[in-house]
Amino acid sequence: MARDNAPARRWLSIVGIGEDGLDGLSARGRELIELADVVFGGARHLALAGEAIHGAARAWPSPFEDGVKQVLALAGGDVCVLASGDPFLYGVGTVLARHVPADEMEVVPAASAFSLAAARLGWALNDTTLLSAHGRAVEGTRRHLHDGRRLLVLTSDADGPAALSALLAAAGFGPSRMHVLEALGGARERVRCATAEGFALGDIHPLNLVGIEVVAGEGARAIPLTPGLPDDWYENDGQLTKRTIRAATLAALAPRRGELLWDIGAGAGSIGIEWMLADASLSAIAIEERGERASRVKRNALALGVPGLRVVEGRAPEALEGLPAPDAIFVGGGASDSGVLDTALEALKPGGRIVVNAVTLETEAVLLARHVALGGELTRLSVAQAAPVAGMTSWRPAMPVTQWSWRKPCG
Repeated sequence: MARDNAPARRWLSIVGIGEDGLDGLSARGRELIELADVVFGGARHLALAGEAIHGAARAWPSPFEDGVKQVLALAGGDVCVLASGDPFLYGVGTVLARHVPADEMEVVPAASAFSLAAARLGWALNDTTLLSAHGRAVEGTRRHLHDGRRLLVLTSDADGPAALSALLAAAGFGPSRMHVLEALGGARERVRCATAEGFALGDIHPLNLVGIEVVAGEGARAIPLTPGLPDDWYENDGQLTKRTIRAATLAALAPRRGELLWDIGAGAGSIGIEWMLADASLSAIAIEERGERASRVKRNALALGVPGLRVVEGRAPEALEGLPAPDAIFVGGGASDSGVLDTALEALKPGGRIVVNAVTLETEAVLLARHVALGGELTRLSVAQAAPVAGMTSWRPAMPVTQWSWRKPCG
């Protein structure tokens, strides 16, 4: 009889391979390729390892998820997956590990492109921000542009470095130095340098990584690490949660790693955008009824470095149907509309937070009633700014905001 604690069979091997091919593999890495009944990999990987492949060679299909299904269908056999460099650094290993227990895998990593780039540039990896724009919008790099910062950015193709240079120049970081590192570890390796504003490198190998030494030019806008971006950084039609109120609202929403926010009545999208700026693990869905505003939210998200913000065009509560359950909800518009708060509260995960801002008496009355029924915190926020009056200076108050925040019980 088999014991319950018997060790699992390691049927899946994941072998990292670089541009130096078989010459760069350890003896064990090569052995795993040779012993496999089936070897999966990109066309480039299979070509690099071709001499050692004795089983069936299968090119990784598109879409990517189909390859995962094919690997899992062979569970129990001897399966090898080839990966670029370190399989667990923006690699296939992280995807397969969601489906295959660690004790059923044997992983032999190679040096990652990031490690090779740091070695060529003499940069400390622990003091360098590692990013991937492979299959992702390059705008995701925007939030990391701070003077003096070093970035290593993996790109998708030969056009990636030019796209990064355009992003840097447009944001005011044109003097930044860009090191384009091509085909690292192989016979075609090349390292070239240019400034973002003077970028004119051509004939770039599609397998490349860009090292960026960020230099802020005159008028550069580095995105702050705290909430409350300047109002004029947002394209808007006046439907915008103003800076000071926005910072207080984000504090009440209290984002935590990996959480999802619903931003209902998104307006310019500022709450969802700054929620996502708080940490790269956070996600948000902006729900906006008006088409022109929904389009504006998308543009703001790109401009401010969170291209992953999802925008749903539609009217709440109908537009909320079928959306993944949120950990937090902000209602900036439509709170007094029939069914909006009831639907939001029902969808909110146990332990989740909801924050609702009101500027009208009608919505304030709704919040007062909810506070009486459910509790939570009710706060009046009032902000005034100094402004010129008849050659002198006086306070000009903004419309006061009534804010209700509530945490859903876990029980």
